[in-house]
Amino acid sequence: MARRVRHKERDNHDRWLISYADFITLLFAFFVVMYAISSVNENKYQMFSASLTSAFGKQIVKSEATVPTNEQDVLLKSLVDRRDAKLAEQQQEAMQDITKNINQVMDALVKNGEVSVMQTNRGVAIEINASALFNQGDAVIQGGAINILAEVAKVLEQVNLAIEVEGHTDDIPINTQKFPSNWELSSARASSVVRLFIEHGLKSGHLKAIGSAANYPVTSNDTADGRARNRRITVTILSPASDRTTQTPKKSAIK
Repeated sequence: MARRVRHKERDNHDRWLISYADFITLLFAFFVVMYAISSVNENKYQMFSASLTSAFGKQIVKSEATVPTNEQDVLLKSLVDRRDAKLAEQQQEAMQDITKNINQVMDALVKNGEVSVMQTNRGVAIEINASALFNQGDAVIQGGAINILAEVAKVLEQVNLAIEVEGHTDDIPINTQKFPSNWELSSARASSVVRLFIEHGLKSGHLKAIGSAANYPVTSNDTADGRARNRRITVTILSPASDRTTQTPKKSAIK
């Protein structure tokens, strides 16, 4: 009887690919987790969890069951709070830098008491006495003030934030051919400052001109000094948080 010839079994040199594929899968999962932690977003977190559950099946479901949902929520909230606190700190430092730079640019007027620069809950407010910018009853910016506001514009051009320019008057009525009331005068003065800022590089979409007439006095109008203080221009550089709250939602088109 002829002997049965045994075929030699060949070594499978491709078995390493199985281990390599497992390693690559684990490495991918690790980097996905690191990315999710670095940019926490509740919706992304839920999508990420669902994706892992779908991709890895029962093993992920089982491991998630060992971690109570409330602990996941606490961890997520902690990460979000830390991110928000860091962002708020950075914004606060940025607004402090703006205040410092504006004070340097307007140093002479600050020392004369014609300008005050302060941080508010809305951002950085620059209050400029109207006499430093305009002739009485007029809305044309005087020559010397143009150069100062141009320097302010250079500072504001770097911050890329929304800016409100608000004109204020005293309570003495005005009735001229050009300005029938303090409403027109305060609005025209605010608009003059806005136009100057645009001419010196600021984006028109970031600017807003507001006329408030005599409705927001900083002191009593009973004295000449009080009325002089109330005649002013307020330039407010809105902080990012304040800017978001003042934005109006876009209306959807009616079909």
